[in-house]
Amino acid sequence: MNIRAHIAPVIITLWTVILAATACRSSSSAGDSKPGLPDTLRVGTLYSPTSLFIFRGDTMGYEYERIRNFARDKNITAEFVVARNMESMMQMLDSGQIDIIAYEIPITAEYKNQVLHCGTQNVTHQVLVQRKSRDSLITDVTQLVGKDIFVEAGSKYESRLLNLDNEIGGGINIHKISEDSLITEDLIEMVSKGKIPFTIVDSDIARLNSTYFSNIDISLSVSFPQRASWAVRQTDTALADSVDAWSKLAKSREEYKKVLKRYFELGKRDETYTDAEYLTLPKAKHGKQQGISPYDHIFRHYAGTIGWDWRLLASQAWIESRFDTTATSWAGARGLMQIMPGTARAYGLHPSELSDPEKSVRIAVESIKDLNNYFARRISDPAERRKFIIAAYNSGIGHVADAIALAAKYGKNPSVWYGNVEEAILWKSNPEFYNDEVCRFGYFRGKQTVAYVKKVLHQYSLLTKQ
Repeated sequence: MNIRAHIAPVIITLWTVILAATACRSSSSAGDSKPGLPDTLRVGTLYSPTSLFIFRGDTMGYEYERIRNFARDKNITAEFVVARNMESMMQMLDSGQIDIIAYEIPITAEYKNQVLHCGTQNVTHQVLVQRKSRDSLITDVTQLVGKDIFVEAGSKYESRLLNLDNEIGGGINIHKISEDSLITEDLIEMVSKGKIPFTIVDSDIARLNSTYFSNIDISLSVSFPQRASWAVRQTDTALADSVDAWSKLAKSREEYKKVLKRYFELGKRDETYTDAEYLTLPKAKHGKQQGISPYDHIFRHYAGTIGWDWRLLASQAWIESRFDTTATSWAGARGLMQIMPGTARAYGLHPSELSDPEKSVRIAVESIKDLNNYFARRISDPAERRKFIIAAYNSGIGHVADAIALAAKYGKNPSVWYGNVEEAILWKSNPEFYNDEVCRFGYFRGKQTVAYVKKVLHQYSLLTKQ
């Protein structure tokens, strides 16, 4: 969580957000700058769970990391321009506002007439999402006859399903979901939880979500493969050639595998806990209450500096790391309080020091203090404010600020978390809302923050029961 990075204003022009992202300079021979490349590479992309998003104050994303690696190896600076949609991004490229699109543009006749594709080609197809089962796993599209499949109304998945139904002679029970609040990610989760039997999504989205829901099977393809890659203007052959050559380097291929693993293979945390997974208050021995963790003295010391019950701080630590000082998340958060490297640097700490429990808690408390100062101007009730602080600790302050703005715009109470801003942050996984003019920080998987607040406060309630 990086409050200092997120309090700073983000430059906004119409539907475009400029995110400063200077690539690290490198003198590696593998990436020597090639004549014809600009000193600053203006990169167009979209907010999405795969291309670019902001998590705990750090800019992340599959496409973001790949193009940043290219800029670093070429010893140039990358400036990111996040467009509202594909159409506006294509217009930016055509008008010269950006130099390259770091977003997968389909390699079709339509786009070949507009852009020059370059870099690694990604091959995707639409897949059936179903729960893993030894007995009833669908392994052939003909087995879909008589089955209930749920897709978003008006989506490309509906179109493909209608065509597939025609190809196999009919019989698929197609359910078109038109609720504004439901998107593809929600349908995948509903399959995982057994609320619906099947849905259809693109294979890259399915792979990403399988890191959250380990009980889904995505092995059955239901469409022809589709190739896609980055793109530049048709006249910009020097940049295209440079990207193509870079993508074939051994170093580049190894980095590509690492980025691929980070976003599409590494398991993400479950968003729900069973009762058995919560820490219960140890029973007193000889009339003396037992400690919660080996770090109780640290929690007691620093919690006092912000007026918190030390057990609330301990509850956060338990939910964050299970009191494991060596814990590292898929996103790179480290230590007892799961501090992101960018946050550590913002507060004067080198990321290598985050395994030190005292330093981890100190940085966490400093960020909580900053968050309290920010929300104090908006939320007067201290108990209510703590919910917002805990939420922002998990998501980054930008996404909570967006959720407050959305809540105010759409008739929710912007000063109350449960049932109000809590609901609004869930909307930030829906393009209709994260592209709303009041939002500044784009896509976010709000479910994790909603779950986080509930888990921390529930854990705290268990520790305070006598």
